[in-house]
Amino acid sequence: MSRSPLRRSLATPVLLGLILVAFALVAWAVGSKPFNQTIIDIFLKVIFAVGLWVFIGNSGVISFGHIAFACLGGYVAAWTTIKPMMKGISMPGLPDWLMQTEIPYWAAAAVGAGWAAVWALIFGAVLMRLSGIAASIATFAMLAMVNSIYSNWDSVTAATSSVVGIPIVRSVWPYLIAAILAVVLGWAYGISRHGLALRAARDEPTAAAASGVNIPRMRLIAFVVSGAIMGMGGALYAHSIGIVTPDTFYLGLTFITLSMLVVGGMGSLSGAVLGVLFLSSLIQGLRWLEAGVQVGTSTFALPGGVQEIALGAVMILILMFRPAGIMGNRELTLPRAGSDTPGRSGPTN
Repeated sequence: MSRSPLRRSLATPVLLGLILVAFALVAWAVGSKPFNQTIIDIFLKVIFAVGLWVFIGNSGVISFGHIAFACLGGYVAAWTTIKPMMKGISMPGLPDWLMQTEIPYWAAAAVGAGWAAVWALIFGAVLMRLSGIAASIATFAMLAMVNSIYSNWDSVTAATSSVVGIPIVRSVWPYLIAAILAVVLGWAYGISRHGLALRAARDEPTAAAASGVNIPRMRLIAFVVSGAIMGMGGALYAHSIGIVTPDTFYLGLTFITLSMLVVGGMGSLSGAVLGVLFLSSLIQGLRWLEAGVQVGTSTFALPGGVQEIALGAVMILILMFRPAGIMGNRELTLPRAGSDTPGRSGPTN
């Protein structure tokens, strides 16, 4: 890769990082605990959306199973950060060495990323040989399998009971750092040889295969990288709320993150991030309106359920009028000198 395209693509993670920093500074300036938690939730969704984009955006294969890796990371946080006495009560089947383990949240996030990557490699070795709807259904089966195992493994996951005692991290800054790290990892993968080869296989599979691209292997690499990002996000998600259950990482989180990716645009890293910021801001605004806003001497409040209706309406409108999402296949870049048009997509072209 020549230096000029690399320099132009570098603007994408820098601009996205600055946008995320701006959100964190707003949370710090407001100083409200509920608003701070809202920004933390946004940063976590950014991590999940970027993790999805690494695989879906580059391979073109829709995955319904990636939240399974977040589940793996979330339980790693429970196994490694809860006090040994509490682990003995809720998860007595853990091995002694793990029962006595107690590490910081950031180390648990790193271990969760590694644990999820290992299982992404195992699952992906089989699933990445599939294509199209067969691959999508197989990833959903993976999600259902992980959820079923964790919902019934009494002695190790407490089954469907809530695992409590996970140290809660309320500061917005660790989540900001993790979100920026996810963006940088996504960008680095996108401009790598493997990312370029996978997008070539996505756009022209026959030509790519004829050129020597091993499509299952390229998909597997993306699957492992995206699984690691999801695992990190799952561990931090557990630390943001202090509890985990298998259903925390199931259909609800799956479809909201997929919706954010579709709205922003599956074809670009910028779309993954901006889709989260757009939909999260919309949902939060509607949530405030549902709670009631004082207007003079009266209170204006939207009826319950408007959030879900609005989310569905936005999805329909996006799919009707802009199927490629808000960003399409374009990235946020600095304008080129002597050009009146924005820069094209760096990692996704």
